[in-house]
Amino acid sequence: MEPKEIEARLQEAMTLSEVRVTADGSHYNILAVGECFDGLSKVRRQQAIYAPLMEKITDGTLHALSIKAFTPAEWQREKIFNS
Repeated sequence: MEPKEIEARLQEAMTLSEVRVTADGSHYNILAVGECFDGLSKVRRQQAIYAPLMEKITDGTLHALSIKAFTPAEWQREKIFNS
């Protein structure tokens, strides 16, 4: 599955201000930023990302995902901290 397809699925299913997907072979890294993550635990955020991708996960198309999900404020702090 192409990273752009994953980005499109996530954008359609969620209100995200930013989404980036990169692939390294069969491993996908997902970075998602949106107000929809406000107040959610890390596990709930990951579940929110998994939900629109579940069909592709269960059929084996996707199987190795690394997910980072932030609110816009958290993402701003993360960028400053890691720059």
